[in-house]
Amino acid sequence: MICAPCGVVIAWTKFAHSESTTNILNFLASVYPTQDSWPDYICINKACQVLATAVTNGSWEIWKHTSQFIVDAYHYINHCLQDYLCQTYCNPAPANNVAPNFVIVEYDSNGQPYGHWAFNTQVCEQLNAWLGGYQSIAKWMTPGNFNWFIHVMLFYHTIYTIKKQQKKQSNQETEDGDIGLDFFFFFLNQGFIYRCAKAVWSQMYIHPSNLPLNYA
Repeated sequence: MICAPCGVVIAWTKFAHSESTTNILNFLASVYPTQDSWPDYICINKACQVLATAVTNGSWEIWKHTSQFIVDAYHYINHCLQDYLCQTYCNPAPANNVAPNFVIVEYDSNGQPYGHWAFNTQVCEQLNAWLGGYQSIAKWMTPGNFNWFIHVMLFYHTIYTIKKQQKKQSNQETEDGDIGLDFFFFFLNQGFIYRCAKAVWSQMYIHPSNLPLNYA
């Protein structure tokens, strides 16, 4: 899954066997096929391993002109301090000032300065945790129904996130009711979506590419 720092889902896919670094690089290449579409930073829990693979297979010669792989803040604390590649090139808060916008200075109630993450580097992990709440539903689905379910969930999550950001920018309340998606989340929280759609899912298959947002 690829998300923007604000939480908007850009793309998602399933890996047949494992989340290998090669599969990750291939997925990134499919989502960002041209150099002008490549992001400045790609944040992933195993960024140092992905970078090592990219250097080995030669793809880094292309990526290095536009992008940098960094480890998210949560997983970085468990990465080896002696890993030179990780500490030097994948640090989410480098001390050499090569990426000054990663950490910003804010002040506590006593006026004391402290470092604060400028971006949420754990947005994908948080979204995965939310989706994990529906594991008991999803694990009984056929592959086609599972694809449909996940795609729709991510589609509405993205709509919710965009509307929430729009409300935030206009300095208005960001409660679900104001956003207009309160019924949708009531629908999910009650498990009603599964009971109502189960009969439909058993009779049909909708490929993700046929849904409103063409995720990978």
